[in-house]
Amino acid sequence: MKCPFCDNADTRVIDSRPTEEGHAIRRRRGCDKCGRRFTTYEKVEETILMVAKKDGKREAFDRNKLLRGIARACEKRPVTMAAMEGIVDEIERTLNNTMEREVSSDMIGELVMEQLKKVDEVAYVRFASVYRQFTDVNTFVKEIEKLIGNHRDQGSRAGLTESRTEKIQK
Repeated sequence: MKCPFCDNADTRVIDSRPTEEGHAIRRRRGCDKCGRRFTTYEKVEETILMVAKKDGKREAFDRNKLLRGIARACEKRPVTMAAMEGIVDEIERTLNNTMEREVSSDMIGELVMEQLKKVDEVAYVRFASVYRQFTDVNTFVKEIEKLIGNHRDQGSRAGLTESRTEKIQK
């Protein structure tokens, strides 16, 4: 770190301590050349995540907008606000881990559906009907049939596991 008084590149840290509830480090530094002291702050650089919409527009990622959409899908369902916020947290973490500055709204929608399917299938179908723009009842029915098919597959896998366990025990 260069000294702001004499531009000397040789400075040393005298004292470090966390500030802002641990979101930054305050450092007291001393210049080896002029002997003056100064303070620097070290923070994690937060980049703005941009969302590329289907219509070509771009807008900043809005956590609250995502939460409102999920809450609308979960309306009158036994899904707690904490669970909805957990979904948003997981999606936001996934998006930040991509290390991309811009993500598509399609990617966000798929992540929401993946999470909602685990939490509440009715909320999943509600969200999917808006997100995938179901145009008729047949599209809606096909999505429900996929869910039913997944349940059957999971049930048959569980049944196979149980029968294998029974054979091993005999």
